[in-house]
Amino acid sequence: MNREIQLGNHIISENSSIYIVAELSANHNMDYDRACAIIDAAAEAGADAVKIQTYTADTITIDCNAKEFQAHGLWEGMNLYQLYQKAYTPWEWQEGLIRYANDKGLDCFSSPFDLTAVDFLENLHVPAYKIASYEINDIPLIKKAARTGKPVILSTGIARLSDIELAVHTCKEAGNENVILLKCVSAYPAPLEEMNLKVIPNMGQTFGCLTGLSDHALGAETAVAAAALGAKVIEKHLTLKREEGGVDSVFSMEQEEFADMVCQIRRIEKALGTVTYDLNQKQEESRLMSRSLFAVKDIRQGETLTAENIRSIRPGTGLHTKYYEDILGKTAREDLKKGTPLDWALINK
Repeated sequence: MNREIQLGNHIISENSSIYIVAELSANHNMDYDRACAIIDAAAEAGADAVKIQTYTADTITIDCNAKEFQAHGLWEGMNLYQLYQKAYTPWEWQEGLIRYANDKGLDCFSSPFDLTAVDFLENLHVPAYKIASYEINDIPLIKKAARTGKPVILSTGIARLSDIELAVHTCKEAGNENVILLKCVSAYPAPLEEMNLKVIPNMGQTFGCLTGLSDHALGAETAVAAAALGAKVIEKHLTLKREEGGVDSVFSMEQEEFADMVCQIRRIEKALGTVTYDLNQKQEESRLMSRSLFAVKDIRQGETLTAENIRSIRPGTGLHTKYYEDILGKTAREDLKKGTPLDWALINK
């Protein structure tokens, strides 16, 4: 799989900055100006991208009141068709939203939920496709998205290992190696004890691809922890004010919270650094205060070196401590004052 992926104006790789995505989802509350305001909030909070969703109630389900079609959890009391009628982002908005986000310096891409959505989004020249957790078993959809050659980001919220294997294989078979896998828990909000963030590095090792987190948990902790575990993409829902309601508002961040999360992730990135055992200049200077072998009493020429007159002490300007047992029992070549750093030139071999 590709470990360096161009997505919009960003290159995502193991050594790149973490790519932070603000999910607009249904938080526009069917108000175009509000959608633009959320994009403004994303830009001001330090996001790299905004993601929208491309479906209608008719492309994602059917209007049916049978038990199987009832919404659950936060959306109890509606059938799926009614929920998606409230939640979808009107397609006639999407070109304008993408342009608005781009003008704010943000990448903007979408989650298509059927084949017609991919065709529609291709005409809008989106830079990537995000496959939502519940669509990871929609192989025709994944195949069509992969065949565009654009990066495919797969959420794994309801996926078994075999589902992930099939989705990744489908992308590869379509000639697309630009796959990013996102750990996800499809619960709203997602309980911390179900997050299992250790899957993130394991998923990267298993599938040889870049990984990240689509995060429905409350707060910033899980996103920051995912960053520390090697996530290269973090996605969080963003809204203006939770109190203003909306289909996804309960588990969405407000701008100040999102900005604080971005700040924490960027600080973690600095702390993670790179894999190196080299010392910087300050560390090299600090080594002078490490341990080494010194005369800790006055020692006469010819006197035997013992545990009483030589010791490992600070600073580190004397003979390396690994020679301690080698020099015990040897004699001093000259008079040594207390505090003399030992050196082979001062010792009779």
